Amino acid sequence: MIDVQTIQADTRAVVEQLLQTGSIKDGIFVVGCSTSEVAGERIGTSGNESMAEVMFRELKKMEDQANIHVAFQCCEHLNRSIVVDRSVFEKERLTEVSAIPVPKAGGSMASYAFKHMDDPVLVETIQADGGLDIGDTLIGMHLKRVAVPVRIEQKTIGAAHITAAKTRPPLIGGVRAVYERIEEEGSCDE
Repeated sequence: MIDVQTIQADTRAVVEQLLQTGSIKDGIFVVGCSTSEVAGERIGTSGNESMAEVMFRELKKMEDQANIHVAFQCCEHLNRSIVVDRSVFEKERLTEVSAIPVPKAGGSMASYAFKHMDDPVLVETIQADGGLDIGDTLIGMHLKRVAVPVRIEQKTIGAAHITAAKTRPPLIGGVRAVYERIEEEGSCDE
């Protein structure tokens, strides 16, 4: 079994590396986490709130170091709903759902987050500006439309594979499109 100190060190390294990229800033940052995968087991088979606790503490530090709100994705048994602070719920005008995550329905990380956030609300879905998938939990449905991988040196937390992402506005148009601001006037006479 992987010890809690290793998980804490791995999570701290991930947070530091994400912040160093400069990609994690402003907005909502969604975290999906399988503590079973972190422990080296199959997703959904051996959740662990002790692991969730140390990861939660490290992940929440990002809020102090970047202008973000960390949100936590539940497992498939709660349709991958999201735990957010009430301030995010109100600001983003999200849709609340009626459930309380517990380790066997929601997952250990979401359950721990719900118990330890100041004023948690469970919402149906969000459109986050970035995210971290710990253990292949499939956070993509909660990212804004154009997600871009964020490459960091740390590839795992415990035994769990991690994937980080940021988002960007869609690039629209064709050969005539301009993607940076220019100071000249012109028209598109069609």
